[in-house]
Amino acid sequence: MATIRIENRVYQEEELQKGNCSEKDPYFQQALNFCQQWLSGEKSFKMPSSGSTGEPKDILVDRKQMEVSAASTRRFFQVPKGAKLLCCLNIGMVAGKMMLVRGMEWDSEIYLVKPSENPLRDMEVSGFDFIAMVPMQVAAALSEVKSLQILKNTQTLIIGGAPSSPSLIQKIAAHKIQAYQTYGMTETVSHIALAKINTLGLIYRTLPEVKIGTDSNQRLWIKAPMAGKKTLQTKDLVEIIDDQSFKWLGRADFTVNSGGIKLQPEIMEPKMTADFESVFGHVNFFLFGKVDEKLGQRLILLVEASQKETEKERELLEKLKSLFDRYHLPKEIHYVKEFTRTPSGKINRPETYKNCL
Repeated sequence: MATIRIENRVYQEEELQKGNCSEKDPYFQQALNFCQQWLSGEKSFKMPSSGSTGEPKDILVDRKQMEVSAASTRRFFQVPKGAKLLCCLNIGMVAGKMMLVRGMEWDSEIYLVKPSENPLRDMEVSGFDFIAMVPMQVAAALSEVKSLQILKNTQTLIIGGAPSSPSLIQKIAAHKIQAYQTYGMTETVSHIALAKINTLGLIYRTLPEVKIGTDSNQRLWIKAPMAGKKTLQTKDLVEIIDDQSFKWLGRADFTVNSGGIKLQPEIMEPKMTADFESVFGHVNFFLFGKVDEKLGQRLILLVEASQKETEKERELLEKLKSLFDRYHLPKEIHYVKEFTRTPSGKINRPETYKNCL
């Protein structure tokens, strides 16, 4: 039987099923309402999509898809019955809802807290069997002694919502935390593949019964029971290693065609992170294509900062000359005080670019 812990209160599965549980805080009440719907046998749930396979929109997710996803994740990690789970993600999104579903399907003890930069800061538990976080939360937790120890004592940490930065991956590996980067989308009801985080590079392995392949443009397609067995065509460029594993290369729709030379920002960015951070420090950045009459597109660099740094620009470009050829160097550098983000925390590149024009 599953239980939910909210601060010092404990709700048993029988109470949740009857819908007798009440919380003053709307966020916690929303979670309890969802659990009641699930336990009473609700057949489908409306969720906002991530936009990974098209324009963001509300989609209807079948209960069976969520059950299969939870069962596949349990098989992948061999999670025991009665496991201790932490739900610290937005329960309005599929990632948060799936943590509640996993807890109920796995007969687990669910610790429910509001999403925050470091949800482990005030936690009295020494460790968990299973946690899901976004990169920002993991980075904050690693920076504090108490929360770092909780992560070290956790059996499995999955990280999703956005790719982990190279520096974050290095820190996770250095602390020997049992962490995995996820690959998935709302249409697949959370992840369909996971990559163990280490210093060797991310190799994604699919969950049981998931089939993968690529189209003529090297974009990943997925056929999986948690996607309702329909084939989903993504915009993600991948390198297929075998029928159960792949490397993620970046988004096809972010490819920059500059004078006939195709540049892949999400492959270039990890390579330049060390040089960038040595000049600008730990601030966010990304590469993007700007319309150009002569080249079609020109590569530009966007930096999350409030003011122009001319000297730092010169220093960075000198460093990048030893890393890239001249066709791969940013032609302009723009500054945006705050990047636009999606509801799941990803940087919205097109919208951020519009804000700098």
